[in-house]
Amino acid sequence: MRDLFDDAAERRLETGAPLAARMRPRTLDEFVGQETALGPGSILRTTIELDALSSLILYGPAGTGKTSLARIIAGMTRAHWAELSAVNAGVKDVRAVIDGARERLKMGGGRTILFIDEIHRFNKSQQDALLHAVEDRLVVLIGATTENPFFEVNAPLISRSTIVEFVPLADADIRAIVERALADPERGFGGTLGVAPDALQHIVTRAGGDARIALTTLELAAQLATREEVAGETPRIGADHVARASATRTLPYDKSGDVHYDIISAFIKSIRGSDPDAAVYWLARMVHGGEDPKFIARRMLILASEDIGMADPQALLVAHAAFKAAESIGWPEARISLAHAAIYLALAPKDNAAYLAIDGALADVREGEARAVPDHLRDRHRPGADRYPAYRYPHDDPSGWVEQQYLPEGLEAKRYYRPKRRSSLRDGQATDPTDHAL
Repeated sequence: MRDLFDDAAERRLETGAPLAARMRPRTLDEFVGQETALGPGSILRTTIELDALSSLILYGPAGTGKTSLARIIAGMTRAHWAELSAVNAGVKDVRAVIDGARERLKMGGGRTILFIDEIHRFNKSQQDALLHAVEDRLVVLIGATTENPFFEVNAPLISRSTIVEFVPLADADIRAIVERALADPERGFGGTLGVAPDALQHIVTRAGGDARIALTTLELAAQLATREEVAGETPRIGADHVARASATRTLPYDKSGDVHYDIISAFIKSIRGSDPDAAVYWLARMVHGGEDPKFIARRMLILASEDIGMADPQALLVAHAAFKAAESIGWPEARISLAHAAIYLALAPKDNAAYLAIDGALADVREGEARAVPDHLRDRHRPGADRYPAYRYPHDDPSGWVEQQYLPEGLEAKRYYRPKRRSSLRDGQATDPTDHAL
């Protein structure tokens, strides 16, 4: 439980802290965003208000309020609060907290809440050290992570915790946070700073749903505006200050986590859905995020056969050329070749018959009977081959085709390849580039 000395120390630390740290919400009423997880009447909010938390893992992008919520809980709970960072804590530190929690319970000192930031950085042995303490309620665990816990946190620890997913903040949430910082007389600017409407919109847009980025941009822009202020006038942040404070718009992107998979999924589904504009947008998101160009090209190479196939055999060659370009050129020029291929594939007629054919045949191979090669198709370079039925050579027929069984016995009538008739958007089916209907 926090006391007056803790609060005084926190205030002293806040004085020299960055704006993003100073503006952390101190109560649930100050907390902005995450209405689904933490809105009035939600189970999580109710358990926090009743001080009846069970173990939690808070999961979501940076700057969405995970650590802020943990600090709010620390200020509200009557339990002993312990905090570790997985970046620099080890098994020894975890065991020290657990031993302290055990002694505290023996002495009637109440329960212990342990907050671990970036819990995904704990290895298996470190996570295992927590398991029995969480299971026996020696500690209530609150873990925060930007990585999908189902991939990064041990399954036994997951099963003993409630997963709460945080999402990127909406623009309205970011705007509310920035406006509060501008107005707050204790922790923010207290109304001593003006902001042009377009500058405020730039801060909101460039934040990409991350409150920390928005407040950091605001703080840097304020320093630039103050440095250039005219004597006797209130400093005013303009769009140019924001542009200089944040040279590049930041959007959430990780090269191995959920955002990575969500965006490549949207990219592939946009191509499959014959929407070249959406395909180029999601490609741009990956280019901006620094994705490996070969990864993007590999996925298009697969799509060319899976979703287009024989409807446009040229698509595979285009995709392969894009892969070779990505392999040999790299960023930034590879973006052009990748866009070329993405647009071509999006506009191509779609047919997944080749994909369905091989998977259908594999199903029969794996699950069906072991079927022999028909005698007339068998290799003739063995003793007794002269007794095999005659093989009819198709090229001996003027048409180049002869009636002959090629599938094994029992599958004679099987059809794996069932081509679909699809028209291409390049063939005049959609004269308006925004008309994506097949």
